[in-house]
Amino acid sequence: MQRIGLDAAAQRVLDCAPWPLFLCAAEAVGAAVPQPQFMSLKPLFSSPSSSAAPLRELLVADIGGSHIRIARHLGGSRCELLQQTATPAKDWSAFCEAMHAAVAPHAGPRSGLSIAIAGVVSPASGEVQASNLPALRGHALAQELSARLGLPVQAHNDADCAALAEARLGVGAGHEVVFGAVLGTGVGGGLVVRGQLVRGAGGLCGEWGHGPILRETTLLNGQGQPVTLARWACGCGQSGCLDTVGGARGLERLHLALNGGAPRNSLQLLIDWQGGEPAACATVAAWIDLISGPLALVVNLTGASVVPVCGGLSRCAALITALDAAVRQQILRRSDEDSLTADQALLRPSVLNDQAGLIGAALAFEPEAMQAKEAQP
Repeated sequence: MQRIGLDAAAQRVLDCAPWPLFLCAAEAVGAAVPQPQFMSLKPLFSSPSSSAAPLRELLVADIGGSHIRIARHLGGSRCELLQQTATPAKDWSAFCEAMHAAVAPHAGPRSGLSIAIAGVVSPASGEVQASNLPALRGHALAQELSARLGLPVQAHNDADCAALAEARLGVGAGHEVVFGAVLGTGVGGGLVVRGQLVRGAGGLCGEWGHGPILRETTLLNGQGQPVTLARWACGCGQSGCLDTVGGARGLERLHLALNGGAPRNSLQLLIDWQGGEPAACATVAAWIDLISGPLALVVNLTGASVVPVCGGLSRCAALITALDAAVRQQILRRSDEDSLTADQALLRPSVLNDQAGLIGAALAFEPEAMQAKEAQP
């Protein structure tokens, strides 16, 4: 078994740290702390529990278009990776078989399963909308897996899970308002206020990657020549979404549109950019220009004092530093007493990395929701 999470020293600091700091300060002086009003702070969807007995252990799953990862939550930011398998993305029966094979050997009579999944989970029906997982279309994921596995299941959006994990146990710990930005294959996000995940109508909140925000624009390529880019169609059905350019696939697409030539993957592009190669430099400059404005708007709208960045592109610290500088030039807040000082970035790479989804799924799991379901006639 492989243990994943923070190292022991960092874990001790997090376990002992007062959180959130502003609550502790308020309590110390006897001040009243106003409570936020949210549309919903419940799991997006819970399956009925098969027993009223408290859970003895929690299994967590991170389901993406390519892989399924199963782990056991050990508390805090600690998980034990149990299994990884390929995702049968196009066949529901094969998907259920894969989940059963991955979960059943590790589940006991009082286990629960919390899932972080790359898609939107309907609060009303439990159905998942995920463009890279067509097998799930029309299926109530939590209910059907619960019946198949014989244990309680909850399903959550993976970007929400990552944001929650970073807000409570990562770079957002101690901040009142945290917006988690995901720059992975595509673009996602989640909003956490005072340690609680915010979910709006339809289970949606923080989805800054979708909406027709980009217009036809002219950018410079690696030879300094202007190139006009049209609005690209998005998998959500709209055109001009940030998701079409903001993630790793979008960066690669942007490079081809600007510079032509042979395709380059995002990793190579970032290596070439840091090496000063003109075409890669033009691509990254265009990428920052396109996404920094919308992200600055998100900061202005939410009032976030820190933006943890998760996903594959967050592994390039130089990229996040450059994006952070561009975002800070476009937001309204300018105080030297907050996180916008030169040595305290607003955008910060995730410290939980690939485990943020698994850890966040554990934090998002609510046993009380299971009991409430059972109590319903």
